[in-house]
Amino acid sequence: MTPRRHASRQGEPLDAPRATPAAPRPAPRDQSPDLALDDGPLDARLADAVIAADAPDVVFALSRHGRRTVLSGGTAPSPPLSREDLRYEIGSAAKAFTGLLLARLIHSGLLSGGEPAAAFLDRGRPAGANPVTLAHLITHTSGLPALPSGFFLRALPAWHTNPYGRFPAARVVDAFLRHRPRHRPGTRWRYSNYGVAVLGHALAAATGTPWEDLLTDQVLHPLGLNGTTLRADDSGFDALGHGKDGRSPVPAFDAGGFQAAGAVRATPHDLLTFLEAHLDPTGPSPQLAASLREVRRPVLRRGIGHRHVHTTAWFCHPTDGGPMYFHSGATLGQQAFLGFRPDTGTALAAMCTRRFRAHDPFLAGAYALLTEE
Repeated sequence: MTPRRHASRQGEPLDAPRATPAAPRPAPRDQSPDLALDDGPLDARLADAVIAADAPDVVFALSRHGRRTVLSGGTAPSPPLSREDLRYEIGSAAKAFTGLLLARLIHSGLLSGGEPAAAFLDRGRPAGANPVTLAHLITHTSGLPALPSGFFLRALPAWHTNPYGRFPAARVVDAFLRHRPRHRPGTRWRYSNYGVAVLGHALAAATGTPWEDLLTDQVLHPLGLNGTTLRADDSGFDALGHGKDGRSPVPAFDAGGFQAAGAVRATPHDLLTFLEAHLDPTGPSPQLAASLREVRRPVLRRGIGHRHVHTTAWFCHPTDGGPMYFHSGATLGQQAFLGFRPDTGTALAAMCTRRFRAHDPFLAGAYALLTEE
């Protein structure tokens, strides 16, 4: 499928999408670039990345100093709605939204980040000597495993279709309240979908607001992210995921009780808006400016020579010009990469509708694009 190019300047209105649900896709077919490279090397690199991803639907959306370039293509015929206007599952990259939300609640004075999560989830429960705090949960230092006890047994019957959907919010919270960490919270780093899911439930309990409403009111609406949601619907706006073969359709991702860890689905332009806000915190939403600056601040260093740097929302790697912030994510049928570089004024949102597989070129290609000067 020929990559398509769309360029716009920040702030230009985008037409509201209208479409019917996409039908199951036929087998992939060869694709070749057929693009007038008006912007030269940048378009060529984006076109190469679209092709190399080898997925039914691929979008690479890049913003540099507010000018957007969006290229799309794929091994499947174009869906009824333009690929640039579909909502894509971003999996664990949703944690960047959760981190920003926590920073917003802290800046507003509602929370400090040092509160024990159990205090909100089980009122009246003693905190204990070494409680798991909200800060531990967002920084993956809570001592919680990647997934809760009992998850695999309960999810196994739907392992290839809907594993997380079989573990609802009540089970996530109950598993947390029963868990006894092997290590003192704050002493070791271990990436945990479970921990961030618990954080979402703790924030909802602390504010008395359902998670979906909390994220929408505090983050999505202030940034004008009207093409972002937490669940698929029958509008036809949602991209269809596929298995590793790029042919087998996969049901829409159901995050179950793990909404804060991976439920966000968004359009490429909304994701660029989200990233551009991090590049210019004073621009789109004054009430979020302090929080957007805060999530760029390193809060954790680990590994040999403290090479691995984390903020409350992003992984952070050094470049010659300064730090590069990023987060990737994957569901059963889709992948996403979000990242930005303040030194070059660049933001990149990349999505594809194929499940991750060994030696997958998609994430590596997105990362490489962001590292380029």
